[in-house]
Amino acid sequence: MNGSYDLAQICLNGHTINADARRFSQFNQKFCKKCGAATITACRHCKADIRGHNIGGAVLATFHVPGFCHECGEPYPWVETKIEAARELAKELEELTAEDKETLTKSIDDIVTDSPRTTLGATRFKKMMGKLGKETASVFKDILVSIVSEAAKKTIWPG
Repeated sequence: MNGSYDLAQICLNGHTINADARRFSQFNQKFCKKCGAATITACRHCKADIRGHNIGGAVLATFHVPGFCHECGEPYPWVETKIEAARELAKELEELTAEDKETLTKSIDDIVTDSPRTTLGATRFKKMMGKLGKETASVFKDILVSIVSEAAKKTIWPG
């Protein structure tokens, strides 16, 4: 992508408020109308602006909420919250042994990034989902589907 980026305003739960927060500031909001959470425009770790629409191109592309800061690499709050929710759910599963819970928790970290460990994490995660009922596996999917890497999605939830 060429050009520069506008500023994105996103709520702490990951809802896009305004992907053009500088150019169209009249649409900015202090709180999300979908969930009531406060909104941010900068990384909480390094204070870098959250990138909005690329304004250097001829056509505005669809805006996708980023998962990680482009400056420091830390996850944004909405990713942190979903990872923590999945970890908490893993700890509460009576169907799994303590070792299985540990494997599941570690695999969550591996599937949210695109790295050499993604396929391994996705394979382990899918194996653990096979030990659970469809309802519990569906809850994990609801929590994680928006933050897992594309490679992990293809392994865990093909087709």
